[in-house]
This record gives sequence, structure tokens and C-alpha cells, in this order.
Amino acid sequence: MGGSLKIAIIGDYNFTYNSHHATNLSLDHSSNFLDLEVNYYWIKVNEAIQHKPIYFDQFDGIWIAPGPYQNPFYLNGIFKLLLEPKIPVIITGEAFKNLIEFIIALNQLNPFSEKLISENLVAGNSFERVNITPLSKEFEKLYGNFSTIELTSSRFSLYPQLIEQLKSKFIDIEAVNQFDDPEIISLVDHNFFVACSFCPQISSTRDIPHPLIYTFLKAAKEVQVLNA
Repeated sequence: MGGSLKIAIIGDYNFTYNSHHATNLSLDHSSNFLDLEVNYYWIKVNEAIQHKPIYFDQFDGIWIAPGPYQNPFYLNGIFKLLLEPKIPVIITGEAFKNLIEFIIALNQLNPFSEKLISENLVAGNSFERVNITPLSKEFEKLYGNFSTIELTSSRFSLYPQLIEQLKSKFIDIEAVNQFDDPEIISLVDHNFFVACSFCPQISSTRDIPHPLIYTFLKAAKEVQVLNA
């Protein structure tokens, strides 16, 4: 596959949601910044779950957009589909929690059904500021010239014992917020599978595209070139 990048955005698109509109704009910002032609396609969650993994081979990258979702339960099946293909994946917003819950269930990390993740700590539909502290060298470099203040409508607290279980085998914690809760994670056995609880697309502008998003597109381009 060569030429323009083809990105699937999985989510229940609603033009009245700022985070959905910003998702499209941020891809435009980053594609202009990288001088890449990018075509993106929204796929409803209940439609995405009906496809076999081979369907996603036509795409160079997958973005799971913020909710609300008509049926968030379907996200578990989508995560399962995306674990096998090594297509770059980025998750922004409340699906961050859904991903962690999926990893817990898949690996039977909560045999006693304890409450290991808080409910959303952001009240209502408002956005609040979170201060990001990168932990890995890669993400320190990524945020080197970009503000570490991000906007979020979903923030979750994870129990310390859960974090230790996840870190030991399943995820890398790339950044935390001012409350020392994980804000950016990546899967250890995937080339590029990054999830953040905040919405980087909200902070992206035409003059200063968000580094997470253009890094996602760069990873998609690298995979496209390898598969050409």
C-alpha cells in the first residue's frame, strides 16, 4: 500500500461534540505539518465489531475516538480485533478506561471482582486541565517543545496494585498527571498502540499540531512503506 495514508476512526461521530470535530481537524493539522496526504473514515462502533481482523489491513492506522458510545461493550471486541494486526493504534478519551478493563479481563487480573478503577473524576461534560509528566525518554522528547497542559473530559484513578500488575507484563506507563495517575500508556507487545485518557486533539492547532497525533501518522507512514 502506498500513496496517501488511510486512517480509520472508530467512534459514534456526532458533529456537535467538540472532541469529534477536533479529531478531524487535528489530523488535518498533522498531515499538513508532515506534508502527507491523509484520508480518514469514521466507522461506527457497532459496525466496526462486525468486521474480521483482515478488514483493518486496508488501513494504515486506527484511531479509537472519544465517546459517548451507543454501546461501549462493543469496544472489547474491537480491542481484541486490533491486538493481532500490527497497525498503529491511538486511543483518546474515555476508551482509555475500557482498554484497561479489557486487559484486566483478558488476563484474569481481578479474580475477586474488586473495584480497581475509579469512575470518571471529571464532572459533567466539561473539560478540565491536567498537567502531563512524561516518564519515558521517548515521551520526554515528544513533549520537549509542546505544552504539558492537556484538556480532558475523562480522568481515572487506578489502584496501585493494579498498576504494578499491568506494568510488570502488559503496559508501559508513558506519562502521569499531577495526581500521579497514568495518563498515557502503551502496550508492550505492539509497535505502536498508545492510549491517553485526555484528548490531545483539543490542544492541536494548525500552527502547532499535537506531537502525539503527528507521531501516530509518522508510525502509520512507516508501516505503509514497509508493506509497500
